[in-house]
Amino acid sequence: MDFLIDNKKVFSTDTGAEFDSKKHSILLLHGSGQSHVVWSLTAQYLSDQNYNVFALDFPGHGNSEGESLTSIEDMAIWLKKVVTKIGIEELSLVGHSQGCLIALEYANRYSNKVKNIIFVAGSYEIPVNKSLIDLANAGDMESLNLMMKWGYGNSKQFIGGNPLQKILNSAREVKEVLGVDLIACNNYKNGFNAAKKIKCSTFFIFGEIDKMIKLEKAKEFAGLFANSKIHIIKDCGHMIILENAFEMRKKIVEFLHK
Repeated sequence: MDFLIDNKKVFSTDTGAEFDSKKHSILLLHGSGQSHVVWSLTAQYLSDQNYNVFALDFPGHGNSEGESLTSIEDMAIWLKKVVTKIGIEELSLVGHSQGCLIALEYANRYSNKVKNIIFVAGSYEIPVNKSLIDLANAGDMESLNLMMKWGYGNSKQFIGGNPLQKILNSAREVKEVLGVDLIACNNYKNGFNAAKKIKCSTFFIFGEIDKMIKLEKAKEFAGLFANSKIHIIKDCGHMIILENAFEMRKKIVEFLHK
């Protein structure tokens, strides 16, 4: 489905079901340099469980118009506009990586809308290696290879090509999308304070061999929340949404049904 925010087209995955105000709504928030396509194994599954599901493309990403937003705070403000435009009264946020930072900041600012949050491979901060930022800012396609080498728990799992290269097709897109996102993640410093203020129920899904968010850091993040549950996916890295979407989505539904 398409709609307008600030006179720019916003794209969300069409699961074949129109928005029903009587159903609970789930917003799926993608990570750096990504788009709705990373939720392809998840969105329809959740919709089939009788939820409104929106796998959004943030501005400048995927099929959404505009320039990439330069801060996590601006992404949270934009997300509020989306929620208002659609008419959602209560929601669950499911974020992956950068999407977790956006979920944190959104819930920090607009807690009255949030029933629960599911963090997938997330933390309250995501510092980014300067060399990776420099490569992305230069539009160097090697940045996509480095992202996936670090992102996948087992490099042999990414058979069939680098998934980021199927989303970002040019040096310009690498610079204007991935580069901007990486800087936004690196600059976000409010996550720790935001986490301590959030009172809704939370669920954390981590990869056992995630090289980006190591388990020690992941458990520290989950420990900031009073009402939290953790699930660790064995032999899985940072790209849980692609490496083991089936176990991830099953655990999401189990959490939501409780």
